[in-house]
Amino acid sequence: MRFDELNANNYILFAIKHYENPQCVTQEDFNEDMKRFKYLKRLFKRYFKTGEIRIHLIINHIIILYNVFGEAATSLLFFKLEREYWSALKTFLIFLNKYPVGFLPTLDIEDEIQEELDKI
Repeated sequence: MRFDELNANNYILFAIKHYENPQCVTQEDFNEDMKRFKYLKRLFKRYFKTGEIRIHLIINHIIILYNVFGEAATSLLFFKLEREYWSALKTFLIFLNKYPVGFLPTLDIEDEIQEELDKI
């Protein structure tokens, strides 16, 4: 299933199907991992509102999402985050070598974020 096929009715089933966390034993553990999408949304919102970017925290959340959802994390990230944050997300995914080749080729990256990532 591609991210453009995800909707409010099926994204949870998609997430459950691709969820692989050996330390997860309860639904609450799954819900905690799902909250990372909300945390990322807040971090990107803060960046676009104030210019403040928490590079390492964003990277940590994205890495954890890929660890528990595998490549399905890409579809979930683009579904769960508003379009206005996609350029920032793309910048991080390229940095982490997780951005699919040919995916949304006209989507720009955030130059300010790229400059910060280049410092790492």
